[in-house]
Amino acid sequence: MKRTILRRLSLACATAILPAVAGADTPASGGVKVEHLGVNNTLVRLDGDARYLLMPVQESNDDAKVNVLVDGKLDRTIYVRLAKSKVDYTVPFDLSAYKGHNVVLSIVTSQDRGSVREASNDACWSNFTLSDTFDTANREKYRPAFHHTPLYGWMNDPNGMVYKDGVWHLYYQANPYGSKWQNMTWGHSSSKDLVNWEHHPAAIEPDGLGTIFSGSSVLDPGNTAGFGPDAIVSLYTSAAESQIQSLAHSVDGGMTFEKYPGNPVITLDSEARDPNMFWYAPTGEWILMLAHALEREMLIYASPDLKNWTLRSAFGKGLGAQEGVWECPDLFELPVDGTDRKKWVLICNLNPGGPFGGSATQYFTGDFDGTTFTPDRDAEGNVPTKWMDFGKDHYATVSFSDAPDGRRTVIGWMSNWQYAAEVPTRQFRSANTLPRDLGLFTGSDGQLYLSSAPSPEVDALRASQVKKTGKVSLSHKGRQYTLPQANDGICEIQLDLVSRNGSPVTVTLSNPGGEKVEMVYDPKAATLSFDRRESGIVDFSQDFPAVTVAPLLATTDKLSVRMFVDRSSVEVFGNGGELVMTNLVFPQKPYTTLSVASDGKAEMTSLAIWSLSPSK
Repeated sequence: MKRTILRRLSLACATAILPAVAGADTPASGGVKVEHLGVNNTLVRLDGDARYLLMPVQESNDDAKVNVLVDGKLDRTIYVRLAKSKVDYTVPFDLSAYKGHNVVLSIVTSQDRGSVREASNDACWSNFTLSDTFDTANREKYRPAFHHTPLYGWMNDPNGMVYKDGVWHLYYQANPYGSKWQNMTWGHSSSKDLVNWEHHPAAIEPDGLGTIFSGSSVLDPGNTAGFGPDAIVSLYTSAAESQIQSLAHSVDGGMTFEKYPGNPVITLDSEARDPNMFWYAPTGEWILMLAHALEREMLIYASPDLKNWTLRSAFGKGLGAQEGVWECPDLFELPVDGTDRKKWVLICNLNPGGPFGGSATQYFTGDFDGTTFTPDRDAEGNVPTKWMDFGKDHYATVSFSDAPDGRRTVIGWMSNWQYAAEVPTRQFRSANTLPRDLGLFTGSDGQLYLSSAPSPEVDALRASQVKKTGKVSLSHKGRQYTLPQANDGICEIQLDLVSRNGSPVTVTLSNPGGEKVEMVYDPKAATLSFDRRESGIVDFSQDFPAVTVAPLLATTDKLSVRMFVDRSSVEVFGNGGELVMTNLVFPQKPYTTLSVASDGKAEMTSLAIWSLSPSK
């Protein structure tokens, strides 16, 4: 049963529901009748042909368990933070699949109550509303202008990403019933250009095996699974009392999925999740990476048909960052820049244990033979820990399957588990990073490293160039440049820096209120730092104010920076993607000024600033 979300429609509310009578049933009004059975159990009866039941949410409240009964049988269970003292916003429950049937919600709340009279005064009971539309027009100051976000509700890991017939399909972990983590479902958006996204109904919803955690999707042109040569086949984690791996397929281009009746297809006696699969041509079989989360390792499986999987090996025990659980793997091969070699890259997301606290993305380079992944070692014989992004807000990064022209294109979740549920938004929570194309380069230490540069499609965001300069000398006073004002100051900035005597260069974004982001290029330390401690609203979490530092892995005496400023994020790409930092920011007013300064002998050899046209 699929839910259809209507975009940018005015809210046509049904007749207001009469207030609950303390200690008694609520009279039917507007097709809704509330009956209090006890201090923690209430029935909500629905009568009418409206498309949605709008459910009132209060984020500070605990989850209520909502059992959806259709003709007396349990159809599904969802969890909603139903309003107790005030309504923060509403979320829609789609009733279209139940037309002509009797629908009753049996709701169990966890709040302590002294009497039914007290329980009946909760704000939610008088604010359930039937409506044919749901208003999704943006009401958020900090909703990004050119990054993908959910139409409403919570989002975390991107997953199941696949390219087919000119369309990039982005599935993601979503909660359709609130802006905090719960009710995990595969949300779905698609794009023909990686920058403009169309929202679709949920793709895969919870069932009797559990909620729907992360996974992956592939094209099966050889019809190895028997679903048809044009099928998209997806593996995902079903999460309930245990975590097991399930299969689904789509024959309509990824819009709807049918679950495999033989689910689950992989079971273990320990926690494992986030299956990521690909076709391995040398042996003519499918390979699957599965995060053995608490064991901090990746399990490698093989299959001829995507249904029957055999464990081949494991990788990771005692290697890399081990402080948190391992999640969201990805394994692929890339050419090494400037050589005729190729190497395999294993992405391993973990939480916590990132270089600046909380969640982050590490990776390993090495070799893969269809059975075993063998990591590269440094000159001392150790397997080094390498990070894909040196900001605090880059996690769950995985790649699109079957990307065109041999590209390896990735998207990450632009947040951190330390504070993702507390950022100052409510209508939605979380955005994705810009799409990035990956490469491999050799660092000054002889090691191989991932480069991560904005995908070429991102150039289409440019509206007009508002500033261009040639070489200028820098001083401690700083060169000042005005940033675009359109669309809340969103912009792209490119600048090239050279330090003649190793003196640091400071690049600052600021607004008239004194809020600022300060980046320091230090050639002697071979680093670029990003200080957001005074960037705007930072007090919603003690873990948010931070300075992140990225190493310059190849070139140290000059730095080329490409920076994307959105309403609530700054993404920095240095030296063609050899250095990357992704950080959220919440300025109370947009940044209006760029300043570049140095106390030593340094130059800015070029500067270009573009205003950006937000996604349609």
